[in-house]
Amino acid sequence: MGPQGLLPLLLMLLDCWASVSAQTRATPPVTTEGLNSTQAARTTPRPALSLRPPGTPKASVPSSGPRPTPVTDVAALCVCDLTPAQCDVNCCCDPDCSSMDFSVFSACSVPIVMGDSQFCSQKAAIYSLNFTANPPQRVFKLVNRINPSIFCIHITNYKPALSFINPEVPDENNFDKLMKKSDGFALSSESEISFATQSDIPATAKYKYGARLQTSDSFLRFPSPLMSSLCTDDNPAAFLVNQAVKCTRRINLEQCEEIEALGMAYYSSPKILRVPGLRTKAEIPITVQSVLIQSLNKTLTRLEDSLVLNQTLVEAGDVKICTNVVLEVKYSLTYTEAGEIAQAGLALLLGTVSGPVVPLEQKFEIHFIQQNTKPVPLSGNPGYVVGLPLAAGFQPQKGSGIIQTTNRFGQLTILRSTAEQDCLAVEGIRTPVLFGYDMQSGCKLRLPKAITCQLAVQKVKSLLKGQGFPDYVAPFGNSQAQDVLDWVPVHFITQASHMKDSCQLPVALVIEVKWTKYGSLLNPQAKIVNVTASLLSSSFPETNSGNERTVLISTAVAFVDASAPAEAGFRAQPTIDARLPFDFFFPFV
Repeated sequence: MGPQGLLPLLLMLLDCWASVSAQTRATPPVTTEGLNSTQAARTTPRPALSLRPPGTPKASVPSSGPRPTPVTDVAALCVCDLTPAQCDVNCCCDPDCSSMDFSVFSACSVPIVMGDSQFCSQKAAIYSLNFTANPPQRVFKLVNRINPSIFCIHITNYKPALSFINPEVPDENNFDKLMKKSDGFALSSESEISFATQSDIPATAKYKYGARLQTSDSFLRFPSPLMSSLCTDDNPAAFLVNQAVKCTRRINLEQCEEIEALGMAYYSSPKILRVPGLRTKAEIPITVQSVLIQSLNKTLTRLEDSLVLNQTLVEAGDVKICTNVVLEVKYSLTYTEAGEIAQAGLALLLGTVSGPVVPLEQKFEIHFIQQNTKPVPLSGNPGYVVGLPLAAGFQPQKGSGIIQTTNRFGQLTILRSTAEQDCLAVEGIRTPVLFGYDMQSGCKLRLPKAITCQLAVQKVKSLLKGQGFPDYVAPFGNSQAQDVLDWVPVHFITQASHMKDSCQLPVALVIEVKWTKYGSLLNPQAKIVNVTASLLSSSFPETNSGNERTVLISTAVAFVDASAPAEAGFRAQPTIDARLPFDFFFPFV
C-alpha cells in the first residue's frame, strides 16, 4: 500500500475517533441523595471535529447501525445487596437504604459498577459520599466509559451472536414449521427430543425466602401481635424467617376448653407440605420433641411421653383453674438446599391459669436449620485449630473402631448457660468444647422434697454428661476413626466430700485437656495428649423450709499447655578417627 492508499485509511480512523470523543465529552448526570435534595448536572454537547482536507471524499464507514444493548442496567445492579428487605452497611447502591442510612456510612464498599467489558462504550455507575454536606449525602453518577481495546465491539449487525441461542424444542404447535426449515426428518440417537407438551412437565416446586409454609389444609399458623399486643392467629409462618414474638390473650376461664389456640393439638396436628403445591406423599408431620408443664408455683416438670394433652377446666372448691394451657411454642424446622422441608420439631410449655378473666401471655418461636448434606470439615490438618470443636467418640466393643456422631459440634459438649438459669429448661441444649477456649457454665436445679437421693444423682449425672459422653478424644484434628490406638482415652475421676455417711450428689464436671506442640518449631501442630473428666460431688442438701431444694450445677473446661520448652542443640566437637596403614614405617619397623 503506497502513501496515496494510506491517507484515506488515516482519515477514516481520525473521523471515528472524533465521533466517539464527541459522545464522551457530554457531562454525565449526577444525583446527590441527601435528606431532601436532588441535583442534575448540565449536559453540553459539542460538535464533532472534521480533520478531512477540502475536496477529499469521505471514506465509506458504517457510521450507524444497531448497537448492542446491555443485558443488565448498571444503575439497578447492586452486588453488595446481600440482605433482602434490609439496608446493608456501606452498600451505597442498596435500594433498601434511605437518606438517613447514607448519612451514617463511612465509605462505599462498591464504588463503581460497570457493564459488559466487551463493548467499546459501556455504562458505569459511580457511587461516593459527600462528607462536606450536613448530614453526609450519597453521590450517584452514571457515566459512559470508553474501552481502549482495539478488539472491542462498537457496532453489531447480528445481535444473537452475543449470546447462546436457546434451541427451539419441537412440540405440537411448532412441529410443522420446524419440518419446513429442515431438509428431512431425522432424529439422532444421542440427543433424543421429547415431544411432550410443557403442560405435562411439572415445574420444580420449592419454597423461596418469605414464602408461606403450606399445610395439608391451609398454612402453618404462627400467632403474633398485629396492631397491639393482642394475639392474631391468622399470621402465616414464612420460610427461612426466624421469629420470636410475645402476645397477650384475654380469655374467659369458662371458655378455655373452647379456644383452640390454647390447646396442644392446635400446634402439633398440622402437617407441613415438603414442597408447596404437592399434597401427595409430601406431608411432614410435626414431631413433639419435649413437653414441660409449669405449675402455679413455677415448678417445671418434663413429660416422658409426648401424648397430646387438652386444656381442661377444673374446679377446686370455689376456685376454677384451667390446666394444660399452652404458654410457649418453639418450632424447629429443618430444610434442604433444594428448598424443601425435611423435618419439623415442636417444644411446648404448658401451664395452669386461674381467675374469671385472665390476661394470658404467650411466647412463640420458629427457627430454621439447614440440613447438613455436605462433608463435615476437619478440626485441623493435622493439628487442632483454635476455635474448632474437639473430635471425640466411643468404642462400642474391643477391637472395633471409634464411633462418632455426624454432628461435629455435638461430640464433646457441656451445659449451656441461659438467662433463666433453669437446668430443666436447657436440658438437651449443649455447647461444644472448642479447642483452646476455657469455658464455664452452670444452672440451677430445683429438687422436690419427695425426690430421693438416688433419683437426684441419676438426673444430675445425665445433665452434666449429656447424651453419649465420649470415651476417646482424637489427638489431632484429622485423626481417623480406625486408628484406635492413636486416640486419647478420657480418664473419668469421681471426687466425693469427706462426709461418708451422707448421699453424695454430683454438682460439677471439670474437664482438663492437656495438649502439646508437636513437630517442627517453624510450624508446630497442636496435639492432645491427655483428657481428664472430674466429677465433683457434695452431700445431699436438706430442706430447711418449703417443699423444694435448689442445687447449683456447673461445668468447666480448661486447656493446659504441656509442651516442654525447646532446647537449642549443638553439634559435638569433631574428632579425628584415622588409622595408619600397617606398613607405614616399613622398612624401618
